[in-house]
Amino acid sequence: MTKRYTGGVISSSLPTVNAAGASGVFLLSQQADYQSRNSWPPFKVEESLRFRSSASAYLSRTPSVASNRKTWTWSGWVKRGTLGVSQYFFSGGTGGGDTTQFGMNFLATDKLNWLGGSGTQYRTTTQVFRDPAAWYHIVLAFDTTLATANNRIKIYVNGTQITAFDNLTNPTQNVDYGVNQAEAHNIGRWTGASGYFDGYMSEVYFVDGQALTPSSFGATDKDGNWSPIAYTGTYGQNGFYVNFRDNTSATTMGYDYSGNGNNWTLNGFNVSTANTSYDIMIDVPEDQDSANVRANYCTLNPVFNSQYTGSNLTGANLDINSPTSDGFVAGTFALSSGKWYYEATRTNSAAAGLILGIASVTASPTSELRNVGTGLAYSYLSTGIKSDGSGGAGTSYGATFTTNDVIGVAFDLDGGSITFYKNGVSQGVAYTGITGTFYPAIGDAAGASGGQTASVNFGQRPFAYTPPSGFKSLNTFNLPEPTIKQPNKHFDASLYTGTRATQTITNGGFQPDLIWFKPRSLAYSHHVLDTIRGTTRDLNTNGSSAEYGWTGNLNLTPNSSGFSIGADSTEQVLNEVGATYVAWQWNAGGANTTNTSGSITSIVRANPTAGFSIVTYTGNGSAGATVGHGLGATPAMIIVKNRSGVNFWIVQHQSLTGITYNLYLNGTDSQQNDGQFTAKSSTTVTLRSGGSVNTNSSNYVMYCFAPIDGYSAFGSYTGNGSADGTFVYTGFRPRFVLYKSATSASVGDWRIHDTSRSTFNAAQLEIYAQSAAAEPASSDAQADILSNGFKLRGVSGNTSWNESGVTYIYAAFAEMPFKYARAR
Repeated sequence: MTKRYTGGVISSSLPTVNAAGASGVFLLSQQADYQSRNSWPPFKVEESLRFRSSASAYLSRTPSVASNRKTWTWSGWVKRGTLGVSQYFFSGGTGGGDTTQFGMNFLATDKLNWLGGSGTQYRTTTQVFRDPAAWYHIVLAFDTTLATANNRIKIYVNGTQITAFDNLTNPTQNVDYGVNQAEAHNIGRWTGASGYFDGYMSEVYFVDGQALTPSSFGATDKDGNWSPIAYTGTYGQNGFYVNFRDNTSATTMGYDYSGNGNNWTLNGFNVSTANTSYDIMIDVPEDQDSANVRANYCTLNPVFNSQYTGSNLTGANLDINSPTSDGFVAGTFALSSGKWYYEATRTNSAAAGLILGIASVTASPTSELRNVGTGLAYSYLSTGIKSDGSGGAGTSYGATFTTNDVIGVAFDLDGGSITFYKNGVSQGVAYTGITGTFYPAIGDAAGASGGQTASVNFGQRPFAYTPPSGFKSLNTFNLPEPTIKQPNKHFDASLYTGTRATQTITNGGFQPDLIWFKPRSLAYSHHVLDTIRGTTRDLNTNGSSAEYGWTGNLNLTPNSSGFSIGADSTEQVLNEVGATYVAWQWNAGGANTTNTSGSITSIVRANPTAGFSIVTYTGNGSAGATVGHGLGATPAMIIVKNRSGVNFWIVQHQSLTGITYNLYLNGTDSQQNDGQFTAKSSTTVTLRSGGSVNTNSSNYVMYCFAPIDGYSAFGSYTGNGSADGTFVYTGFRPRFVLYKSATSASVGDWRIHDTSRSTFNAAQLEIYAQSAAAEPASSDAQADILSNGFKLRGVSGNTSWNESGVTYIYAAFAEMPFKYARAR
């Protein structure tokens, strides 16, 4: 389908854009928006199709004649539902050898795989794909005519070619493969009526006779988001384009819009009755403003609680069958403002009951919603009881509900209230005074022994009842616009290799004011330099030594898009030949100011937009002395180092037991009640007398951080001691995560993951802030970096990053706000 601007006069009224092509006129702002996404002529994704493995849903087609079996391309947008199960999204053939059967699937390990009929795994990725909160764009280009064997099968995800494989076997040159033969082809299952896909698909293309790159189907917009565009090329004889936009019937949903008439047959889908099994979704990989908002929608989150996996969470993460243990499953969205509405339909009447509502991001997923803690959950039980999470049975509230009853949940986080509806009838305001950040949540009441079933709808299909006025469905279009849409303009992680010659290192496009270096391949110290102290004045996070100056000619010079580093014959720790390095960089605004907000005058370089400032001051030894920090918001994390003498690096974090507690950045100890800080506000921090932060006449540097929605987060999580570790919601796809145990008596490293070093999941490459050790090649401590946060992985009993019951603090900075993020 080709879309073209007709050339009409730019108008102040909105144009009408139909499904088949663009017509009418376009505002300059609209044209600019489409061009910023490299999508002009304009293009909109209409709908997706939900594949329910429980319904054995799939599409089928048998080409009438064979075509090019050597060269072709498959492209599609995919959003995952059930994880940890082998699922196929493209397959065909009737059996036999490699040349007659094929399949592209997610393995039970959640790795992406391309295989043949005899079981040959031609490409099995090292990367895992277990992010259910957003969309992947997957392209497989196949061309056996190529002389270079490794180029015959190429897999791309979100516009980037995958190059790391557990299995890499190449087809023989010029071999005819199973695709494009006159045998059954499937979308959404394996050829043997198994391996059914559970999730969503949209914008599925097949190009017969060409091996294309992702740029034929997608493009990066001005903010760095990979987005769908219209394919404008030819398709070949068996090529097709299925976009699921015509919901007239099951027949029309499988229409081919390539012009070839290669239509597909739907099997096991409900595309006619808008009930809990309805499979036509407006959950799509592109935000659009229309009467029915098309965007990425909230679903239930299988990485949130390991009890809700497999058969306990199905229907592309909209259907639950509660396990026998207590606990709940949360949605993929967490919200701190706005007015929101979702529905849950009870699909059985099991004893004791279903419980649903909202839960705080700090609530334990293994606790029943009534027992997570006062003010951490607000829920409605099928027996008519309400609860504020404080424990016990709860209090009488509304009507009971049973099979086929629809419960609406309207939570107003601006006004701080929640109201429940039964079959469209309000049960009254349940609670007021609600503050914090909350997920939608649903689970089993304690003692129910599992088996509570329900289907949840966040707006991706028609609601059963009209939401109350002003309340919105849970999708990315409705999320607040992030203050920072391009995080790499304020924080970035750059990699480089030393040369002992002058070289320039680039970042996302800003002048770095704080640069934290670590040699990756060498057991050399961390080096922290900033533009207030001067880029020849060094501190080491892995030691307590005073600041020292470079004795050679390092010539570290920040510029508008990174920094240059010079040749130095005496101090090669930042530019050693062949050594690899990472440089974490923060933008502090670019200008020093004198700050007199506190009793101690400070020099401040502040970037309030990004919640970061650099502060230098001279201690006066007086208890209760205050220092201005320039953020205009209360810092969530403060890092201080005495520049003049040997002292610990002091870290105060909002998730420690209190303001007087701190950790040592250069050590592995648990939190200490040292009283280095006694108060903090939006303008100042208050210091003790002496100690590590206020010795008379000593010079100090202080780095202050305040959270910015969609860009930075500073919080805590509780370890669960499992290889299926704790999930942490940040509201963005992280670029950098620093975390440390706060309460464990065992050793607790300051672990750092970033997506510059670990370019795919699971992220294993870690560096320890308190250690000069080189970066290990791999680690048991792993994390999945996801579109909405991070998930701890690794071996069970992981005492230093996921010990059961231990509190860990973290600091995270964004690669992309969740509103725009793709799955990773």
